[in-house]
This record gives sequence, structure tokens and C-alpha cells, in this order.
Amino acid sequence: MALTQQRKQELISSYQVHETDTGSADVQIAMLTERINRLSEHLQANKKDHSSRRGLLKLIGHRKRLLAYVQKESREKYQALIGRLGIRG
Repeated sequence: MALTQQRKQELISSYQVHETDTGSADVQIAMLTERINRLSEHLQANKKDHSSRRGLLKLIGHRKRLLAYVQKESREKYQALIGRLGIRG
């Protein structure tokens, strides 16, 4: 369920703000979204895996806090990010 190194590099290169950026809020949100999507697929097949469900809820909460931070900093950047990731309606 963990992200492979190659997939992480793809996400970082497509969402980074500048060339050496690896930990900005945009990159973190993109990686969390990828993990959330994979974990959601896992839980569709394994409905009784409650410990993974708890982990999913923690990841969603973390992403929600990061999205609130991005929205507070720049509304346009927030709109572009959620549109690009396909989240929030």
C-alpha cells in the first residue's frame, strides 16, 4: 500500500513549487491524496480491516488541515490544487 519511490518522484516533480521543493504543502497534499486513494481501494475489498480504516481517517484529517492552510494562504492556489487533484466535489 505504500507509495513506490518512482511514484513519489513523479508526484514531487509534478506538484513542486520550485526545483528543490520536496515538502511544500502542495506536494504533501498530493502524496496524501495518492495514499488515501490506494487505501480506499484496499478498504473496498477488505471491509473488516478497521485498523486501516482508522489510518485512512487520520490521513484524511491531515490532508484537511493542509488544505485549510493552503486556502488561508492563497484562494487561487487552493482552487487550482483541488481541481488538479479532483477532490472536494
